[in-house]
Amino acid sequence: MLKRIGIRAISEKTEVTIGEASFPVPFQPGLEFNSPAHGNWNIVHTGMLVPEAQQIYVCADNCMRGVVLTAAEMNAAERFSFVIVEEKDLLGGNLEDITIEGVTDVLNRLPEKPKAVLLFTVCLHHFLGSDLDRIYGELESRFPEIFFMRCFMDPIMQKTGPTPDQKLRRAMYDAVPEAEADPGCVTLLGSDFVLDADADIRRISENNGLKLRETAACETWEEYQKLGEGSLIIDCYPAGKFGVQQQAERLGRPFLYLPGSFDYEEIQWQEEQLLEKLKELKGEITGPDIKKEIRFCEEALSNAKKIIGDTPIALDYLFHPRPLGLAKLLFTHGFKVESVYLDSISPEEKDVFFWLKENVPELKLISTIRPEMRVRTRCSENKILAIGQKAAWFTGSRNFVNMVQGGGLYGFDGIRRTAQLMIEAFEAEKDPEDLIVRKGWGCESCI
Repeated sequence: MLKRIGIRAISEKTEVTIGEASFPVPFQPGLEFNSPAHGNWNIVHTGMLVPEAQQIYVCADNCMRGVVLTAAEMNAAERFSFVIVEEKDLLGGNLEDITIEGVTDVLNRLPEKPKAVLLFTVCLHHFLGSDLDRIYGELESRFPEIFFMRCFMDPIMQKTGPTPDQKLRRAMYDAVPEAEADPGCVTLLGSDFVLDADADIRRISENNGLKLRETAACETWEEYQKLGEGSLIIDCYPAGKFGVQQQAERLGRPFLYLPGSFDYEEIQWQEEQLLEKLKELKGEITGPDIKKEIRFCEEALSNAKKIIGDTPIALDYLFHPRPLGLAKLLFTHGFKVESVYLDSISPEEKDVFFWLKENVPELKLISTIRPEMRVRTRCSENKILAIGQKAAWFTGSRNFVNMVQGGGLYGFDGIRRTAQLMIEAFEAEKDPEDLIVRKGWGCESCI
C-alpha cells in the first residue's frame, strides 16, 4: 500500500549529523533524485574544450536526449552529431558495422572535416562485446586526416571503475603529440576552467617567467597540440588525475597532483612541491611569502565575518571538491555553518571528516539525491547564505555563491576569492530559478 511521505521520514532519510555519520557514504544508496541545479559540467561540456573537434555519440534515442539537449543549450549543436541505434540493429545487424558506417555517413555530411572526433561508444557496445579496435581502426583508415579519441558514455560502469568523465579526460589528451620539453612552459590539464588571474599556480609560474598552458584556454587545434610542450604537467582537479597522470607518463613529463584545498598547511606543502619541481627544471626560482599569503587570507576571512556575522551558512559539494575542508575553514574562523549538502565523502577529505566529527558533531550532512529530497521543504524564515547551486536550491536562498567545481580558484588566492564571493552573495540577491537551471556554469547558454 502506498503511504504519504511525512516530514519526519524525510528528515530521517535525508540528513544526519556528522557526529553520527559514517565514512565514506553517510546515506543509504538507492533510487536517486536529480535536482534542477545543473551547473555542473557533463561529458558534453568537457568534450567541447577540444577546439575544432566534433563529438559523435552512437546510442539509442532514449539515451541520446540528454546529450543532444546539452549541446543545443550551450549553442554548440553544430559540433555535435549522433548515430541512432535501433532494436533491429541489435537483433539482426552488427553493431561494429552500424557504428562504422554511421560515423562515416556523419563525417561525409559535414561541410568541413574536423581536426578530431570524440567518438563515444556506449553501454550497448559493452553488452554485445563489440570489437572497438576494429571500429576505430577502420575509421582511422577511412579518415587518416582526423584524430579519433576513444570516449565512452557508459554509466553502467559508474560504480565499478573509472567514470565516463574520468575516461574522457584521459582520451582528450591522446591527441597531444610527444614533443621536446620547453623549459619555459608548464602545462595544466584535467580542469574545465581557466585558473583565475591571481591563482597561486598562475602567479608562481608567471613570476618566474614561465608560460602556463591550460586546456580550457586553447582556442585552436594548434594551441591544443602544444599542451605537450610543458616541461611539467599539473592537475588540480580530482576527476582529471586518473587520465592526466597517464598522459604525463606517455609524454615523458614529471607530474604533480595539486588538488584545490582550504587548508593552509596543505597549500603550503603543495606549493613547496611545485617550487621544488620548477627549480629542478629551471634553476633559480622565486616563491611566494607564505606568512604574507596567510595574513592576507586571515584579513579577508575576518572582513567577511564582520559583514556576514552569524548568518547561517549552507554549502555543497558542487561548489568545490573539498566541501568539508571549506566547512572546517569557516568554522575555525567563527562562521555559522549549519549544513553541508553531499552524498559521499572523498578519500581526500577523510581526515577533515573525522576532525569535524569530533569538533563539530552537530553539523548536518544533507543528501542531494535521496528521492525524499524531491518533496523536502525548500524555504526558510531567516536569511541563509548558500555556497553552491545545490545548497541554494534546497534552502531556497536567493543569497548564494554561483560557482561549480571550484571554478578557477586555487591556493591562498582561492581562499581570499571565496571570502569575497561570500560577501558579494550576502549583499546581493540572485534568482536561483533562473541561474542554476542552466546547464554548464560558465558556458554560453541559450536559456
